[in-house]
Amino acid sequence: MATAPAPPTAPPKPTWDPRDPVRPLLRPTIRIRLTLLYGGMFLIAGILLLTIIYLLTAQALHSGDGLPFKLLPDSKVQLTDNACPALSPGMSADEANSVLQACFSHQREVALDDLLRRSLFALLGLSIIAFAFGYAMAGRVLSPLGRITRTARQVAGSDLSRRIELDGPDDELKELADTFDEMLDRLSRAFTAQQRFVANASHELRTPLAINRTLLEVHLSDPGAPVELQQLGKTLLATNERSEQLVEGLLLLARSDNQTFERKPVDLAEVATRAVDQTRAEAEAKGVEIRGGCQEAVVQGNGVLLERIALNLVQNAVRYNVPEDGWVEVTTAKEPGRAILTVSNTGPVVPAYEIDNLWEPFRRLREDRTGSDKGVGLGLSIARSVARAHGGRIIAEPREGGGLVMCVTLPA
Repeated sequence: MATAPAPPTAPPKPTWDPRDPVRPLLRPTIRIRLTLLYGGMFLIAGILLLTIIYLLTAQALHSGDGLPFKLLPDSKVQLTDNACPALSPGMSADEANSVLQACFSHQREVALDDLLRRSLFALLGLSIIAFAFGYAMAGRVLSPLGRITRTARQVAGSDLSRRIELDGPDDELKELADTFDEMLDRLSRAFTAQQRFVANASHELRTPLAINRTLLEVHLSDPGAPVELQQLGKTLLATNERSEQLVEGLLLLARSDNQTFERKPVDLAEVATRAVDQTRAEAEAKGVEIRGGCQEAVVQGNGVLLERIALNLVQNAVRYNVPEDGWVEVTTAKEPGRAILTVSNTGPVVPAYEIDNLWEPFRRLREDRTGSDKGVGLGLSIARSVARAHGGRIIAEPREGGGLVMCVTLPA
């Protein structure tokens, strides 16, 4: 039986992050490659032309056998130049002819060497001009691609109203730009429809749950209600509260995936402090110590969504901790071009191969579905989605001795 072909391997990832403002100086851009191609072709053609000229010149200079003239006996030699220092007036004709032969051969070698040297200098100068001209022409030819790239970056920054609207001849680049504009139109319509759906779903889902909660609370406030009904009411109220959390989490996840929100300067230190304050009562009830230091780290983003990242991470760190002597450490720091929020905690040992499962919605460590009172299983999914919407990323690493270290990196 024939074996199945091996699956294609993924292309290698770039060695630099496209979102990093500091990019490598000599990264292999298309413009550099086209410049090297144009300049390299000119250089190869110049070397071939120089070689042909040199060989033809050398063949022309060496085509004659000996001198084009010969001194006869009793001929007088009169020196007018010191090009042949071995030639003297007292020489015989044969001696003079031999000296002249050697002198002419030397002059031919000197002429060829001078021709080669001058040609190499000319080739070097023309190569520099050719590479500069090729670089300029490559930039002019690729300028529409730069316009497409800038528009794509603006769209990535949640501005779906941008269009390329490329002018010029109807060539492949204009076709690419028009196709990109059509794709942006479809994306804009899709995001608009999704926003309307989220708004409608927010109203349609929250209202019945709020009514149910009010009715249950009114029923539980009745002192004459039977014990069985009060117990049922508490169970239904807890279920209703869990449903409300699930709806809020799903709506927040959809909102962060849209990446359409207003961006303002937000201090991660303030965000982390507010998250710690909201979680401190729960931490004290579980005997978990919250510590750490927060330095000023201002980023451009949505304060509510960024606070949700910090709150979800701190709540998870408190809830998934050790029964005794547990702690949670929350720190913020500012580095060149980025801000970092780190949340680490004690807790159960987490195998490295199970880290990826933590980011999936409704998944927990060693559990396929949620089934405890620690949340609805959307906290880390929301945190990762919000981080990506802000152009950042979140990384989880197992901590030695148990627990996790969550690191959120956002562009400053």
